[in-house]
Parts: sequence; C-alpha cells; structure tokens
Amino acid sequence: MNKSNAVPKASTAISEERLWKRHMDMAAIGATPGGGVNRQALTQEDFESRSLLVGWGKELGFKCSMDAIGNIFVSRSGVDINAISVMSGSHLDTQPNGGRFDGIFGVLAAFEALQAIDEVGILTKRPIEIVVWTNEEGSRFQPGCMGSLAFVQPDQLETLLAVKDDDGVEVRSEIPKLKEYLPDLDFHDLDTPLSAFIEAHIEQGPILEQKSKTIGVVSGIQGTRRFTVQVYGEDAHSGTTPRGRRKDALSSAVSMVTALEKIFHNDPEDILRFTVGRFDVSPNSPFVVPGHVRFSIDFRHPSQDVLNHLGDKVEGICQSYANNCTVDVTEISSSPSIEFDGLVPNTILEVVQNLDIPHMSIYSGAGHDAQNFSDFCPTGMIFVPCEKGISHNERENATPSDLAAGARVLADTIVELANR
Repeated sequence: MNKSNAVPKASTAISEERLWKRHMDMAAIGATPGGGVNRQALTQEDFESRSLLVGWGKELGFKCSMDAIGNIFVSRSGVDINAISVMSGSHLDTQPNGGRFDGIFGVLAAFEALQAIDEVGILTKRPIEIVVWTNEEGSRFQPGCMGSLAFVQPDQLETLLAVKDDDGVEVRSEIPKLKEYLPDLDFHDLDTPLSAFIEAHIEQGPILEQKSKTIGVVSGIQGTRRFTVQVYGEDAHSGTTPRGRRKDALSSAVSMVTALEKIFHNDPEDILRFTVGRFDVSPNSPFVVPGHVRFSIDFRHPSQDVLNHLGDKVEGICQSYANNCTVDVTEISSSPSIEFDGLVPNTILEVVQNLDIPHMSIYSGAGHDAQNFSDFCPTGMIFVPCEKGISHNERENATPSDLAAGARVLADTIVELANR
C-alpha cells in the first residue's frame, strides 16, 4: 500500500485549466441567453450532461454505473476488494435560470480529484466513487435531493418514482429514457454502504467572499419545511360579478401570504428564511376572477424548535384568510437541521491547514444532498466562494483559482479517507 505521503500529493496534479474547461463544456449544455444554464432534472439537457461525464470517465478507464433512480457513478478500484467506498459528488441539474457552478462544481471537482489521484499513481485501500445525484434542485420534480434520498432510503423509491411534474410526467417514465440514452452502464445498488461521503459546492452566499476566505469547512445545514398551498374559489366574470359574491382565490392567497410574512419576517437577527417562490394563478386571464391559485412555501431555520413552532402555524393561518374560498395545505418535504462533525470535517480541516489555504468554519443556509448522509455515514462538505453570494441566477460566478483550490482540498481529503 502506498501511503499518501510516499508519492506526490493528489492536490499537486489538480489542473485549474482542465477543471475550468470542463465547467465551460458543461455550461454549454442548456445554456441560456443570459449566460446561465437551464438543465432541469431528467430532461434532454440533463441526459447530455450525464453522457459527457460518462464519456470522460470511460476515456480514463473508470467504471461507470447507474442505479434505479438514475444516479450515475464513476468508480476507481481500491487495493482491498472488501473495503467500503469513499464517495464524493453532487448534481448536474439546475434551476430554470440557474448558474454555471451550482452542483456541477461538486461533480467536476470530484472527477478532477479522481483523475489527479490516478495520474499521480496513488493506490488507495478503499474504492473511490464519484456520483451524480438525480434531481437535487427540485425544480421539475418535488421534492429535491431525490436521488440521494432514494439511495439512503430505498423504501422511498416507489413513492419518488411516482412523483409528477407540472405536465403530469412521472419520474418513473423518464428513467428508462435515461437508461436508453446511456445503455452500456453497469447496475449500481441503492443503499450501498459507504465509509464516507464528501460534497464540494459553491457557498451560494456572500460570507467567504466577505471574509476573504477561499475554503469553507461546513459545520452543518439548516433545516427546511416546504409546503404547497392550493386555494380554490370560483371563476367569474370580472365585469359582472359583485365583490360580495366573488370567490376570488387570488385575493385570498395574497391575504394568506401577507399574514404569513408578518409572522415569519418577525426576526430581528434575520436568520429565518421564508420564501414564496411559485405563484400559479388560474385561469390567468385579465377578465376572469381567479378561481384557483397554487403557491409554494419554503421555510428554513437552524433551530428545530423554530421549524416546528412556526411551520405548524402555516395551515391555520391559511385557513384563517381563506375568506369565501377553501384551502388545502400540503407539506411536501421536511429536513431537520444537521451538524457535520467527526471524521470528515476534521480531515478537511487538517488538509486545508496543510495546504495553507485561507479557510473558516461555515454553516450552510442551502440544502444539499449531503444532508441525507448525516445518519448514513461520516459526512462533510467543502465550500468555495461565489461572486457576491449570487446563486440560482444566471449571473452566478466563481473564479478558476477558487474552484481549483476546492478541488485540491477535496483530492487530498479523499485520499486520506480512502486510505483510512
């Protein structure tokens, strides 16, 4: 067994130029006029990006496989055939007007790390797997982090496969299309034991940039509760229906959102995050009183007590402001606040100190696939800065040097974990 210090460090073989070029190659798939990316889960663009990654993996002689929900794995063998893998990766799917680095950095940094480890000739005790999780964003299909959830909880697979998009298309019907697009992949089991999982990601916030730090050692992820609210009224003529006889779903929905904001925005420390990001009005005509409204609620906070207390108020507030309408509130997903500690963050910290890269401990306001692994195996995350903290936006940006620094930390961390 080669010790990690018996040969050059994997970090020395990280190519900033190669890593950047791969980001730009991926950004061309689903590119938007504003310089961003629209590559939603299980679309043609998603298929093409996965195919590009698999092609790179096969060119380098790595094994490529796929599981029952379409997660993609690129693997390098370890010396001990009985050892459990170290896994690293993220996602390729984006928001409709997403950026070029959200998710994809974690995949490409892990792939660059794998290639660097191979080029340096480091033999690892454990196999190393790079993963692309299906539908992290939750834009086309809700909930998000679907692929990683199915991986750690296979009993959820059938429920997740039955999820439909806005056009009534089930996840179940899209997976065979992906398999047809990538027909030569081995099968990978769900719920495969892992010795560790590590995810690299852009911060999606402004803290690292403000603090002039290149690496964030992530200490945890705040919890979330997500709801869909359906308000049912009655379509009516806008010119002939008196106000007293209207069942105006839009008016009621606006009252609900206003009331919710008064409670959820009452946070002097500005820690709580409350967002209504989707608002669908039907029939969406200027001459018809709206008979139906659907809107989303995304609520986040580090404290589980706050999540429980305020989240449990949502339905009651909506019912109170229904007026002449009826309302249906459905909680579509929830994730508890989690902490990363122990093996993986400690190893990241040791590596970043050895590389002498400016760093800090940081808490994640955004959800990530890594949150599904906190009870599954030792888990941690690496953040790198993004310009002005902008993300889920076509103006999302990161520098080649910061991305390469994150990949260097990731590469050496993977080697340490894979030789444990």
